[in-house]
Amino acid sequence: MANYNIKLNIQADVIIVGTGVSGLYAALNLPRDKKIVMITKSDLESSDSFLAQGGICVLKNDNDYDSYFEDTMRAGHYENNKDSVDIMIRSSQDVINDLIYFGVDFKRNDDGSLAFTREGAHSTPRILFHEDITGKEITSHLLEQVKKLENVTLIEEMTMLDIIEKDNSCYGIICRSNKEPNQLITITGDYTIWACGGIGGLFFNFTNFRHLTGDALAISLKHDIKLQNPDYIQIHPTTLYSKTAGRRFLISESVRGEGALLLNNAGERFVDELLPRDVVANAIKEQMEKDDKPCVWLSLAPIPKEDILHHFPNIYERCLEEGYDATREPIPVVPAQHYFMGGVDVNRYSKTSMNRLYAAGETSCNGVHGKNRLASNSLLESLVFAKRAAKQMSGQKETISTAPELFAAIDRSIYADAAALSSQYHEYVREAIIAADAKMQQVQDARTKATVAFRKQCAQVG
Repeated sequence: MANYNIKLNIQADVIIVGTGVSGLYAALNLPRDKKIVMITKSDLESSDSFLAQGGICVLKNDNDYDSYFEDTMRAGHYENNKDSVDIMIRSSQDVINDLIYFGVDFKRNDDGSLAFTREGAHSTPRILFHEDITGKEITSHLLEQVKKLENVTLIEEMTMLDIIEKDNSCYGIICRSNKEPNQLITITGDYTIWACGGIGGLFFNFTNFRHLTGDALAISLKHDIKLQNPDYIQIHPTTLYSKTAGRRFLISESVRGEGALLLNNAGERFVDELLPRDVVANAIKEQMEKDDKPCVWLSLAPIPKEDILHHFPNIYERCLEEGYDATREPIPVVPAQHYFMGGVDVNRYSKTSMNRLYAAGETSCNGVHGKNRLASNSLLESLVFAKRAAKQMSGQKETISTAPELFAAIDRSIYADAAALSSQYHEYVREAIIAADAKMQQVQDARTKATVAFRKQCAQVG
């Protein structure tokens, strides 16, 4: 067995796990006198934030509040946390102003005003966008700004294996460098922020990066950190069909928002394309079963060719690579795992149930999305609550000191077999999802029985 040494030379005020929009934006909102260490499991740009296509929601004006709130609640089957939804919506304009200040180039009208598009389950256009690579546009500019900060150290190819914990307080994390797998590293800090993405890598068909496998959830289960709704997993209705297993190329919902139609194998429309994602995904699945085909078809014929080439250039090019000209013919699409609405339970400032540990972005669950996320709320939610976490940490003066006894107590053998540990963590997450799903089914069955009994009673009374 290899000799696994622990290196105790990385210290920080704040540790951020992940370099997507939530992690980057948190770093930008922390005081410049704080030493920040950011790690990522892969390279700096391999986060799901870079993959987001459609856009980012914003409250257009005061008159839009009620409809935006209702659209979010309705899409989430009214299981959303109302306070979180309110915070997100009311904070949206400030976030957008920050992004514009950082150089994000949203589409504008001829008069210079911001242009809005519409996606499924939105009652009105309120989504800002940059072509069909909005996530890349936002994340790349945030990363550029973070790279300028002298108080931030960015470390690539670093995998979080565990946290350092005592008495329900987080003292930092235990990591392994992907480049030096025989070396365990501890990073200690006053605060830790998990911003390490979702669980797409656990699925057969998915739109995420493969290395995003819910490590924070597994570590939470290991340390009794509270989770919320781990079975709330969103399936995106339209990804480009491929016979090869693995990450699917997303066909943004904004394509349907601009008029694209879903067709069955006979070329017939079979669903309202702008219904919530879960409804459309289920309709596609049912249609595939009826047709006995592995996909359905998405026709961009209602969209002018010029609009396709200017609004969706990357989607157009990718379809061409697969042999489909989206300006001339329908493209094959299939549902795939896309987003995680559950996660590590956090309060309105993104604090977990463990002291000095925060979580933001897809890793966390503050209840904004309910049971089904409204399109283009993900980037906004990630940014809003990452900023709130940073601001709360900034206002706290208390610090912790490195506790040598904690390091002496670390059982190095736990982390010796990287493959076994990874497999164990994956199983933790899968079991949590299955258990939560079974519990939900029990609740639904009980409700069904109660409803049937009530109807029988009413019938007898009648």
